[in-house]
Formats: sequence, C-alpha cells, structure tokens
Amino acid sequence: MLGAAADAEDAVQETMLRAWRAAGRYDERRASLRTWLFSIATNVCLDALRAAGRRALAVDLAPAATAGAGFGAPLPESAFVGPVPDALVLPAGGDPAELAVQRETIRLAFVAALQVLPPRQRAVLILREVLAWSAAEVATLLDTTVASVNSALQRARATLPAGALVPRPRGAGELDQALLDRYVQAFTSHDVETLVSLLHEDATMSMPPFSWWLSGRDAIAATMRASDACRGDVLLQVRANGGPAFGQYRDGRPFALLLLTGGPLVTSSVAFLGRADLFPLFDLPASLVPTA
Repeated sequence: MLGAAADAEDAVQETMLRAWRAAGRYDERRASLRTWLFSIATNVCLDALRAAGRRALAVDLAPAATAGAGFGAPLPESAFVGPVPDALVLPAGGDPAELAVQRETIRLAFVAALQVLPPRQRAVLILREVLAWSAAEVATLLDTTVASVNSALQRARATLPAGALVPRPRGAGELDQALLDRYVQAFTSHDVETLVSLLHEDATMSMPPFSWWLSGRDAIAATMRASDACRGDVLLQVRANGGPAFGQYRDGRPFALLLLTGGPLVTSSVAFLGRADLFPLFDLPASLVPTA
C-alpha cells in the first residue's frame, strides 16, 4: 500500500496502537479478529496516503539518460518506491510454490505499478489479488457492498500496466547464486567486461535519489568504463523485495543498497544511494571499519 518499509513499519505501530485503544469495543459477532485488524490497518494506510505523493521508480519519472549524462538534482526519498527485507514480509519456510507467488507481489516493479492506483482501489486489489480475500470479506472490511468491491477491482485491473497481474513462470526472475558470485567479483574488481556479460541486452540501471537511469547493456557498459569508483567496494548479500540484494560499502561505510532482478541474466539494478538508514533494517553492519 505505502511503497516503503519505514512507512509500513510506522503503519504497523499505528495499527496496533489503535487496536489496543479500541480493544474494549471489539465485537467478535460482527467480524473476526483478523478482519478487524486488517480493517484498522487499511484505514491507517488510507489516512497516510491522503497526505502522501505517489512513489515511483526512476524509469517512471524521466526518459532514459544517455551514457555520460549527469545525474541531475536528487529528489526526496519519498519520490521513490523503497526496498523491504524479505524477512519482514515473507513467511519463513512454507510451500515453495506459494512463496514464489508471494515474492512476485513484493517486487519493486509490482509495488511501483500499484502506486498509480487511487488508494481505495489499491486496497481492494491487494486484498483480492494478493491476499486472496473474497469480495464479501473485502466488502465487510471496507464497510461497503460486494458490487462496489467488484467495481473497484475491475477499475484497478484496467488501470494497471498490461501484464502486471500475470504471474511469471515458476523460476522466472531468479538469479542463481553462481551468477551472483560472479557479479560480486566483477563489480568489486571493476571487471567491466565480465559484469556486462552478466546483463541482459535490455537491462536497466538506476540510482535513487536521482531520476537518472540507463537503458540497455551498451549504455551501462559505456558508463561503467568511464569510472572505476566502485573498485574495492564490499558487497554483503541480503534479500529484498523477493530477490537478491547487497549492502554496498565504500571505505568501510554504507554507500548504497543494491537490488538486482532478472533470470537467467540481470535485467535491472537499482542502487539506493546514501541510505545508511536502511542497513539496520537488513541486519547489515553500520560499518566495516575496525574499531580500536
């Protein structure tokens, strides 16, 4: 709903606070505890979205840059869909097929696609398509009619980009560990030729908080050949938004959180620059510099 882990954490706390304050008024004859809590959470999100602008990916904010073009002025963090650790939003263990579907619902691209929807349509689509609630359950939660829920869902489906709700084949979008190991080695040694060989020809690269982004393996290669700034950086692997991610350290300090998507080659890299605040969320160390 909110498109950023920090906002979601705030919403969870506000949901629990409202539930605690209203616990004496809860009536199990009117709704299950699950429905009641989801209703509170949905209203918390709707309240938050009334004062928030749309979050997006860089590819949605500006045309692709040419190799060598400057980054331009940074945008506020709130302009971008943000990363979230898998551990916070995906159950540990579980059926592999179900987990594969759940991972698709937290991909950056899918979360960004949701942001184009009005908040109430967004809530209906998530409840129906992601959480698999029935129309009657959603109507109860939102205090509306089944017809209204079905109408909102139809409008939401029509608004989303083509294919956004179509599950990819099982295994699609997964980068195997051998490729990731090669990526890390090439990245940190500035082996541009190897790194480029791991990219799909239509790969994209972006670096929030800038709207700057590159389209195509050739443009990415030209940009990487022009600078070896990443040489010697350290990458620590984590999981974010259903896929592999890395905490990137420069001179032992947090520099960026890097998310990769694709399969079998890398189709997208998104580096959230200057977001040291995200590192604790992923249990990444605050520093790799030895202390005395």
